[in-house]
Amino acid sequence: MSSTELPGLRSTAEPSSQVGAARVAEGEQVRTVVLPGLELAVRFRPPRRPGLPPALFVHGLGGSSTNWSDLMAQLEDEVDGEALDLPGFGWSPPPANRDYSLTAMARAVIRHLDAAGRGPVHLFGNSMGGAVVTRVAAVRPDLVRTLTLVSPALPELRVQRSAVPTALLAVPGTAALLARLTRGLTAEQRTRGVTDLCYGDPSRVTPEGFRHAVEEMERRLALPYFWEAMTRSSRGIVDAYTLGGQHGLWRQAQRVLAPTLLIYGARDLLVSYRMARKAAAAFRGSRLLCLPEAGHVAMMEYPEVVATAFRDLLNESARTTEDGRG
Repeated sequence: MSSTELPGLRSTAEPSSQVGAARVAEGEQVRTVVLPGLELAVRFRPPRRPGLPPALFVHGLGGSSTNWSDLMAQLEDEVDGEALDLPGFGWSPPPANRDYSLTAMARAVIRHLDAAGRGPVHLFGNSMGGAVVTRVAAVRPDLVRTLTLVSPALPELRVQRSAVPTALLAVPGTAALLARLTRGLTAEQRTRGVTDLCYGDPSRVTPEGFRHAVEEMERRLALPYFWEAMTRSSRGIVDAYTLGGQHGLWRQAQRVLAPTLLIYGARDLLVSYRMARKAAAAFRGSRLLCLPEAGHVAMMEYPEVVATAFRDLLNESARTTEDGRG
């Protein structure tokens, strides 16, 4: 149901002069996009050559654009990729209206794409970001070439027990209680807990990647809006789960027209592996990839595999287009 700030598997650190001391992987840059009432940090890789189709990557609850660094590096010959920090996460400040609903997150993505004139894009989402981009693809099909969802946080009738603490953040007062109860935990202990929760095999994280994640955890915990962003975003997911009719996420999944790739990890402790078949049935003509060793963040655990699956989606989409023309 969530993804948090996680260590990369192969990160190379360089300071960014554009967004404070944001850590960037080799070949990446970070810029700030300012829109009325909204400021977004956008991580990108300068295109390898002109004419590459644009792509946008959207992280999950508690995560940031760095969650996509490894996959963006894998796909730099296929797409002109950028990943944004959703409002209140990563290096993006809170939205001016303090609206963290799923609809507001989707609106932020749409506003960014409209302002940049980058659409239609290959759109990627993980966890909460998967729910966000599902809504984007349903309401603005003109902005989406393909849709790739990694463990999307779509409504489940039976939430996994390990996801309950995240869901409880939506209950008023729980965040303050949790903050008091965990006050004695170090950033390293918190990061270790997050890694164990989100990775199918936490041993895949390098010592350097773990150290960088601890540093980022310390920075995030010091932000005055850290718990607000987590709790209101959690509440936004729960609220979205209760919506019915045309605004329901499963109904919107059925409205998605773009070719869709679904990726689930059998060791995912946050989004149930059993939702894979339901998702495959909801997204028309979708491709489904199930990874037996992966957890909640397959694009970080197995970026090469995810990149290959995306290339296959591109090839199949191209063949379908050619057949239609023929």
